[in-house]
Amino acid sequence: MYRPATADQLLALEVCAGIGELAQSERFAAAEPDMVAAIVEGIGAFATGEWAPLNRVGDVEGARLENGVVRLPDGFAEAYAHYVEQGWNAIAAPADFGGQGLPFALGCNVLENLGTANFAFNLLPMLTTGAIDALEHHGSEDQKALYLPKMISGEWSGTMNLTEPQAGSDLGALRTAATPIEDGEHAGKYRIAGTKIYITWGEHELADNVIHLVLARLPDAPEGSRGISLFVVPKYRVKPDGSLGPRNDVKCVSLEHKLGINASPTCVMSYGDSGDCIGELVGAPNRGLMAMFTMMNNARINVGNQGVQIGERATQAALAYALDRVQSARAGSPDKSPVAIAEHPDVRRMLLRMKALTEGARALLYYTAGQVDRGTLGDAAAAARAECLVPMLKAWGTDVGVEIASLGVQVHGGMGFVEETGAAQHYRDARIAPIYEGTNGIQAADLVTRKLGLDGGAALDALLADVERDSDGALADLARTCREIARWMREEASLDDRLSGSVPFTAMCAVAVAGWQLSRQARAVADGAAPSLAESKPVTARFFATRIVPEALGLAASARGSADLLYAVPAAALAG
Repeated sequence: MYRPATADQLLALEVCAGIGELAQSERFAAAEPDMVAAIVEGIGAFATGEWAPLNRVGDVEGARLENGVVRLPDGFAEAYAHYVEQGWNAIAAPADFGGQGLPFALGCNVLENLGTANFAFNLLPMLTTGAIDALEHHGSEDQKALYLPKMISGEWSGTMNLTEPQAGSDLGALRTAATPIEDGEHAGKYRIAGTKIYITWGEHELADNVIHLVLARLPDAPEGSRGISLFVVPKYRVKPDGSLGPRNDVKCVSLEHKLGINASPTCVMSYGDSGDCIGELVGAPNRGLMAMFTMMNNARINVGNQGVQIGERATQAALAYALDRVQSARAGSPDKSPVAIAEHPDVRRMLLRMKALTEGARALLYYTAGQVDRGTLGDAAAAARAECLVPMLKAWGTDVGVEIASLGVQVHGGMGFVEETGAAQHYRDARIAPIYEGTNGIQAADLVTRKLGLDGGAALDALLADVERDSDGALADLARTCREIARWMREEASLDDRLSGSVPFTAMCAVAVAGWQLSRQARAVADGAAPSLAESKPVTARFFATRIVPEALGLAASARGSADLLYAVPAAALAG
């Protein structure tokens, strides 16, 4: 049974995102405590009542393709319509186009609750919020006026179209073509032709229109990633007055058969089969990757959020089972009566680990979101800090989501390996998150290349220095060690060495920041915040500091390891 983690979310918003401080700005003045509490409690109740009951049926029945149309199980259309009617899609969207203009951190909370209730369904609004962000920052005034109001309301949904069969993560190899239209009804627009794969919610009937953001090449485009442009390609063409015109020449030709997220249609999309797919250029020619990175950055934060979502859901399920399942007497107890398995030390260890990792990932999520909001208010240092935090959140957050889901299966024992308990679904659903929106290896590479050098290295160093200054014991040691490794990577290590150690280094940094934010939460609770967490929060924070932080310190040797060992044997010989 899903129960919203309202108290912990409100604590994270206050302590980690600093939403009270954000509300002192003119832009976010509406984010007063009563408003924040009403949103967090309201979306929690909505997610529990409307989206959570569809989680199991969505997994079992999934999305299906019928004559080019994606169908969802009964109940999805009504639940999405209620989501739109209640205005949840508009929480953090720009007020100029019908949004509420509240902090990004509150938008993250909406998605956290929806995704914990129904991981696969939540991908629909998650991609739309990213598309809104890209159009808001890079679209023309006419494009924003035409598309944003109905995308913000949720009446229209959005997608991100990057990947092609031959290209994978190498976007410079994409072949989708955009040909200028010189005259006629669509003069000034472009004919789009190509195939995109792994398009999340690329086709469905829940929204009235689907607005695709598509990367493609102009005829004279330079080779590689410098020659990519971004186009808006609606499922139904949109007339100047905002009403829907005829169907565009775009269709879903198949759905992927996946390990999990079965209710999320992962589409193969074909553009221009009949030569009549019309799109509009977004931003400048050959600058599409920059525009798409706005959407990708938003998506990477929200995929990190998915680690929190699956962690919370799997932890709740494991706790409920462990408190109910009676088996064996407690070791060493004079009373030989069987007890709930939650009383056995190793099961208790797993449960505490799941809870501590979930709360740590949540603390990192809302700290990142708060830095994004400060960047929006013009704080350049916070914006740079957010850039450093995004790969940590996406990579470590999703890795621990998988770990927590796996522990959930383990707590259930044999019952976790069968589908009836739902523990297996959590594990299957979680496994995609370290892969999409840039694999976690790509996130780590981003941290040790581009982000490591931001502001001459000061952005990352200042973050880790704050952790070290505000911590003691193993956590301070971890932050100090991360600073030392970062300095070595900047000044001495080869590029191969940096990339070789990038994944463990990213995990170390993420654990340092998450542990710091958990310790701040524990201090706030000790001072009277969140009374309902007075018993649990000090223990989960201490477990994180004494069990998880030392593990991260143990990654230092791997982070510093030379890449020479990786290439000491030819790749072909590894198969020998």
